[in-house]
Amino acid sequence: MNSILIKDTTKEERIALIKDWLPEEECDIDLWDMYRDYINGEKEIAEINAEFQTDFYTEEEG
Repeated sequence: MNSILIKDTTKEERIALIKDWLPEEECDIDLWDMYRDYINGEKEIAEINAEFQTDFYTEEEG
């Protein structure tokens, strides 16, 4: 799989990609929940990451 864009992947490939990102140890972030819209073909990873960073910085400042 060269491209991780929704248009270039199947749902199964997107699930496998997220599975590869799961840390071996417990993590505070639930990647399955975070990337659910990507897995379902609704939002690209870049969009989700941008939203996450915006939320993170807003919470830190606030």
